[in-house]
Amino acid sequence: MNISFTKKQEEYIADQVATGEYQNNSEVIRDAIRLHRIYRDKVIGDLRREIEKGWKAPDSPRSMEDIIASKKGK
Repeated sequence: MNISFTKKQEEYIADQVATGEYQNNSEVIRDAIRLHRIYRDKVIGDLRREIEKGWKAPDSPRSMEDIIASKKGK
């Protein structure tokens, strides 16, 4: 696998290793991927719950035109 990073990203990774919290660049990347997965799982879970709430909610008496008009008026 070949991965390219920007100069800024490379500097960040090197800075993280320099703190002593990580032994090498790979540990930084593995931790970043782990945290990204946790974040995405939470975001997707939150979105699914909100969608489910919307499906279960009562129908709105407002028409699509009413909703659009109210947004244009702001």
